[in-house]
Amino acid sequence: MKMMRVMFAAFAIAVVPGSYLLFAQQPATPAAQPAAAAPRQPMSFFVTSVGKGDGANLGGLAGADAHCQALAKAAGQPDAVWRAYLSTQGAGAVSARDRIGNGPWHNFRGQVISLNNGVLHGDTIEQARIGNPLGKQLALNEKGELVNGVGDKPNQHDILTGSTSDGRAYTDTADHTCNNWTSNSAGSAQVGHSDKQGGGNGSWNSTHPSKGCSQDNLVGTGGAGLFYCFAVK
Repeated sequence: MKMMRVMFAAFAIAVVPGSYLLFAQQPATPAAQPAAAAPRQPMSFFVTSVGKGDGANLGGLAGADAHCQALAKAAGQPDAVWRAYLSTQGAGAVSARDRIGNGPWHNFRGQVISLNNGVLHGDTIEQARIGNPLGKQLALNEKGELVNGVGDKPNQHDILTGSTSDGRAYTDTADHTCNNWTSNSAGSAQVGHSDKQGGGNGSWNSTHPSKGCSQDNLVGTGGAGLFYCFAVK
């Protein structure tokens, strides 16, 4: 029995060091690599950082579209077809919602503004209940900057749209588009609030009419002649 114990002990001494060496020589299991972050979506929506400087005279839709295009290019954004979110009235009236495609759209930071036109405008009861996420923190200009809103000086949250809350052209005889974006004096323009604050309904695209069409008139109600730009998608 004593001899067996001695033999067992000797066997253990011989095996254990070998086992240690065997395990020590095993390559370490590589650490799990973190999942690659999804690439940031290119900007396809912004609020103009500046207006045209002539009140609501934007040179019509063509002039407004060109302004969107120029600002996007100056900000170094990828090539895209940019359209101003503006409606017109009268013969051949155009609705803002019909000018911008069907999304999805992202702001300067790559954050989702809306997945599609229906969500953007709350076309169904459920879409209207959820609403789009636009507000001061998401409605950025083409440089990625916040747009002044309620509580800021100067307040510049009035955004020219000429549109009803569902993004359509007005069909009555009142002027809601400063003569289809060619007037800097007589008339009025429907505006939304980029921060969704004030005006009683918190609408991003149809809150109240401007006092007039001049630059001073637009500034007087909390604006600067700014408007929304969307990349057609």
